[in-house]
Amino acid sequence: MSDPMHMKIRAQHRVAGGTLAYCEHDSLATGTRMRFSVFTPPGEGPFPMMIWLSGLTCTEDNFTTKAGAYLAAAESGLMIVAPDTSPRGPDLKGGDVADSSDYDLGQGAGFYVDATQSPWAPHFRMETYVTEDLLNVVRQEFPWNGDMPGLSGHSMGGHGALVLALRCPDLFRSVSAFAPIVNPSTCPWGEKAFSAYLGENRDVWKAHDACELIRSSGPGAYDDILIDQGLADQFLHGQLRPWLFDQACKEAGQKLTFRQHDGYDHSYFFMATFIADHIRWHAARLK
Repeated sequence: MSDPMHMKIRAQHRVAGGTLAYCEHDSLATGTRMRFSVFTPPGEGPFPMMIWLSGLTCTEDNFTTKAGAYLAAAESGLMIVAPDTSPRGPDLKGGDVADSSDYDLGQGAGFYVDATQSPWAPHFRMETYVTEDLLNVVRQEFPWNGDMPGLSGHSMGGHGALVLALRCPDLFRSVSAFAPIVNPSTCPWGEKAFSAYLGENRDVWKAHDACELIRSSGPGAYDDILIDQGLADQFLHGQLRPWLFDQACKEAGQKLTFRQHDGYDHSYFFMATFIADHIRWHAARLK
């Protein structure tokens, strides 16, 4: 197909009977080249799709190579798309700030929001990227059936999955998360990112905070939300605190399946253990 966003397949691999493609394309939202991976299951399609949002420091490659998701995706007939976590490049406006070595701000740490503050605003527009550009390029170039996709993610990406699903219930049919940042307005990672990207007005932050959103929106868009959390996660008490979302869901009347697992940490070993559950959970809602 022709591609107005100049998509290029950088590499392609056979896996689980399907095809894994590493892609890049021009993004109108970020004004940069963006990368993503897409797994297409065996068969002619068209297929339902799940989008995976990764966490801090990750690229499109972390989930793709570490999660072990594609056997279950092939069995479920599910496409999986995994975008990068931010725009990248030495020419990003913002100079040294955008190229900061801080792992939790800037490149690799887009937080799935549209920045409104200098120097981030011109390029760090990850909400628009995921909800518009990414969907458009996948629709044009791959055998997605065009129905509402599922949305999942880990840590910062779990935050992104919950928030984008709650902000855009007309775009997504199902949502799940591993070890998500559920209340970024009150944790160090979120406070740092939101101050930089959205400014110091904490009332603005509420529109990008899963706990605040579920309280304001209430139940209705999703029959259930699935969260898995490892109890040996080193970030559990200082950054993640998923029990806050559990409480907010109870207050709002939103069904939440909240599973807690002894001994599991924040790594992809945890996700690889339970990713098949999430894939089957989404597939049941997307077909």
